[in-house]
Amino acid sequence: MKRNLIFALILVCSGLANAQITDSLPGNLHFNVAERLLHTDGNLKIGGYGGVHYNQPVDAEIRQNGKMDVHRFIMLLGYSFSNNTQFITEIEFEHVKEVYIEQAFLQHKINNYINFRAGLMLTPMGITNEYHEPNLFRGVERPLIDNYITPTTWREIGAGFMGYILPASLKYQAYLMNGFLSYDGSPKLSGSGLRNSRQKGAESIFSSPNFAGKVEYFGIRGLNLGASVYAGNTQSTLYNGVNKNDQAALAKADSSVVGMAMFGLDARYSVKGWKLKGQYYYTNLSNTEQYNHFTAKADGTLNDLGSSLNGFYVEAAYNVFRSLQNVRSELTPFIRYEKWNTQNTVEQGTTNPAYDKKAIISGLEWEMARGALLKVDMQFVKSAIQNEFVKTFNAGVGIMF
Repeated sequence: MKRNLIFALILVCSGLANAQITDSLPGNLHFNVAERLLHTDGNLKIGGYGGVHYNQPVDAEIRQNGKMDVHRFIMLLGYSFSNNTQFITEIEFEHVKEVYIEQAFLQHKINNYINFRAGLMLTPMGITNEYHEPNLFRGVERPLIDNYITPTTWREIGAGFMGYILPASLKYQAYLMNGFLSYDGSPKLSGSGLRNSRQKGAESIFSSPNFAGKVEYFGIRGLNLGASVYAGNTQSTLYNGVNKNDQAALAKADSSVVGMAMFGLDARYSVKGWKLKGQYYYTNLSNTEQYNHFTAKADGTLNDLGSSLNGFYVEAAYNVFRSLQNVRSELTPFIRYEKWNTQNTVEQGTTNPAYDKKAIISGLEWEMARGALLKVDMQFVKSAIQNEFVKTFNAGVGIMF
């Protein structure tokens, strides 16, 4: 019943929305659906994106079933209270049965350079976490390092400022946000990455603020460069109700927290049908030795959270329809190389090579009309302890409007 009401609301909104994006910003900037809505005329606005996926493991000796999934369908609603004050929310249905809120923030324009934001927001780290719609990344699935290093879609509750300094061709974001959850009676961090410790704004635990910021430069035609930073501590339930003079209880709570400093660089360049992209992440974690001992299993086995994670990818794509006249669709073969290690270094013991992985993804995308795509690719993934790549064939439908 609730889903029917939501879809009915969308149909009503579609008749009221005006989808004319203003021309006040340069075309060299990149926009996700939420940003498009913020720069769209009209009081009530809608947008959406989604994907239907088929994933088939490929093995010469073992037969395996494929997986077919309505991976996600997302609806975005925006409302302008005035020319300066707007609200955006992003409602996600995953795997048909799960419902999440990915964004829900209020934005107020203070002047031409400064906008205040507050609510549930995407952490501005790298490319894919903010630009995660199907036609903004290559391949059926999102880049793998954006699953393990910066866990797309990573969002938390916070407040801060964003804006554009057009004379310098800069876009900036700076927020204080809630952090990853490291402990709520059981450990949430391990050597496999940070994904399971996202709080997603769902009854989140807050014990200390974290800073997230990004600067993008778009002053050269076709080129966009970004630098991101994230710093703070993870959150723990053990601080709740602790007497501030109880040193033993405070020391125990401190053992459940990990300090985090993440740095990212990214670049996107488009020229004559070529679309090149790359990004790099490095994350330093402190207090991991103490955390691994505190969260050890009952048999004494230590947790395996590393003291640093890193990863990068480089990607090249070319629109082969570019030279054809009167053809508005795009046919784009691409190839991407990824390498990441969720246990790059450790404070104690030796690193586990099973966490050191690389991948090659090669595929083809046909954008039949702007925002409507068919995708196919082959994914080859191998860890440092494997002799052969694990192969998966992927196909999917993607939409964004």
